[in-house]
Amino acid sequence: MGSIKSLGVVMALAMAPPTSAQQPAIGPEVVQQAVALLERRFGPSEGARIRRGVQQVAARWWAEDGDAQAFLAFCQNNFEPVSALGPAFARLEEALEQVEGHLHEVRRELLRPLDLDTGPVKPVDQLLAQLDLASHLTEDLFRTKVAHWALLNFPLHTLQERLREGPSWDRETWARSRLMDRFALRVPAQVGQKVSQALLAADQYIASYNIPMDLLRDGQGEALFPQGLNLISHWGLRDELKAWYGQPGGLQRQRLIQQLMRRIVRQEVPQGLINSRRLFYDPFSGKAQAADGSSPSPEDLLPEPNTRYRLWLANFHALRAIDPYSPTAPSALARSFELERQIPEAEVERVLVQVLAAPEIRALAKVIAQRLGRPLEPFDLWYAGFASRAGYPEEVLNRHVRARYPSVEAFQKDLPQILKKLGFSPDTAAFLAERIVVDPARGAGHALGAVRRQDRAHLRTRVAREGMDFKGFNIAVHELGHNVEQVFSLHRMDRWALAGVPNNAFTEAFAFAFQSRDLELLGLNTQRQPSDEILGTLWATYEIAGVSLVDLRVWRWLYAHPQATPESLKEAVLSIAREVWNEYFADVLGEPNCELLAIYSHMVAYPLYLSDYALGQIIGFQIGQRLRAGNFAQEVERMTRLGRLTPDLWLKQAVNSPLSAEPLLQAARQVLQQR
Repeated sequence: MGSIKSLGVVMALAMAPPTSAQQPAIGPEVVQQAVALLERRFGPSEGARIRRGVQQVAARWWAEDGDAQAFLAFCQNNFEPVSALGPAFARLEEALEQVEGHLHEVRRELLRPLDLDTGPVKPVDQLLAQLDLASHLTEDLFRTKVAHWALLNFPLHTLQERLREGPSWDRETWARSRLMDRFALRVPAQVGQKVSQALLAADQYIASYNIPMDLLRDGQGEALFPQGLNLISHWGLRDELKAWYGQPGGLQRQRLIQQLMRRIVRQEVPQGLINSRRLFYDPFSGKAQAADGSSPSPEDLLPEPNTRYRLWLANFHALRAIDPYSPTAPSALARSFELERQIPEAEVERVLVQVLAAPEIRALAKVIAQRLGRPLEPFDLWYAGFASRAGYPEEVLNRHVRARYPSVEAFQKDLPQILKKLGFSPDTAAFLAERIVVDPARGAGHALGAVRRQDRAHLRTRVAREGMDFKGFNIAVHELGHNVEQVFSLHRMDRWALAGVPNNAFTEAFAFAFQSRDLELLGLNTQRQPSDEILGTLWATYEIAGVSLVDLRVWRWLYAHPQATPESLKEAVLSIAREVWNEYFADVLGEPNCELLAIYSHMVAYPLYLSDYALGQIIGFQIGQRLRAGNFAQEVERMTRLGRLTPDLWLKQAVNSPLSAEPLLQAARQVLQQR
């Protein structure tokens, strides 16, 4: 695996125990002295602001920042009265947009050879990718005392405060609250650098985990896939499996892919097959032989040395090293749910289980089994019969897309027309298209937004030499939904500090809304009934909710077992996947103790991200109801310009209801009752 040559270094760094956290150097008596000095100068009307600001600074003032006298002098010289806060905040906001934006652009350039399909990755590319200048930004903001100045003058709000008081705040208050999130944690640069290195190694591993499908053999030694078909795990394998529904020989191929997925999560795939063409491999028997007829090398036949789980564990240790510097959210779990999603972990789990245990799922499974004319099997987790493309063979869709988009440049040129087909006015379509750059992805594809308003968003999707295929187009339309949200919520936002949406689930919701119109954008008749869209959304939510629950439980296990080895983590992941399967899937899809839920690559490369997909489906349905009822383009723009409020407040302003799976379940219930 040439893309992870630095794995040993990353493991050595990330496996190191968390360093001892810096202790605040200011005691309560000095805090009280500073408060008294400022209250005498600015009056009792500023008392509450003074006390909170001084305490916020003291909690993050280290010995290297100065002694007690330096602390007192800083507070006296830098506290701003209410009358001066507006211009002072505007200057800070303006400066951070430029600083963070330029650092983001530098990082994008350093990662370009790894993220984009621009030829072989050179050793210098891997070295440059480890250069993360932004990892020092927080340290520099504290070292220069810019962060202390902000903490002295503006409050850090907890999630509970935002939930309680946020509905009554004006836009200025929300902007100040969101900007202050940048100063909640004071993490040493070397700790942040280790996180970047660990995540980078995991991302490189996943991006290069490709399987040559034409070299696979079924239980009878037959080749089932066309020459040159190379699929990334898990995205490409999953999408290929979906594409075979309703096709001759589809069931045999789906079962082979399922068996390959099992081998991947168990780390049983021989190394000579991964991103290589050296072996023929039968996932059913586990037998391999040299593709050129010679004797295979012993190294090629060896399975991976738990690489998947080594990288997963490296991410855990790197993120755990932040814990001592995060007193209000002292774990990666707490930071993921309370700081990033702004939804309590227990509430997310409740929504996931609400879908997983729903009787509507069981009723829907019977409908799917009737359509297929057979009992459901585990891989039917990815049943695609409700998708608009279900009536079109994959090769027909591929020909259609390749003729239209033979290159990345062709898709870039067509962006204004695509956006106009979605309902955007010519002026708005041009505005959006000018701010989106299309790139050829090395991995599965992703959307990378801008940070400065002078920059552009990037859309990454796979484009083969013979042109874009339907999978690439489908991904591109999904990523376009992200990009449109990113452009509107930055370039047409009233305050930069509010740029974006409440969390990743919301941008996924817009991406799903765009993706569902893929065939429409190709000018093909979708023949998709609204009832099918509802049932398809519910089934997709069921699938990703189970995977999300596995991800969540594994991270809880990691915190309970911080001394885990890659082997023990592998056994825990497989055990948890079996447990979740037995709780919520075995009665629907059969085969108790199935481990298929562990296949998602996000678990390795994007820690704790998967819940955003499940929430995105649920939020997407809530948003989708409004988009279908109104003008799609106008509603997309209106919603994306609400900004980074709390999720419930955003949804109440967008669709007049809080986060809930009930609208989706209720709609599915009505459809199922009519069948």
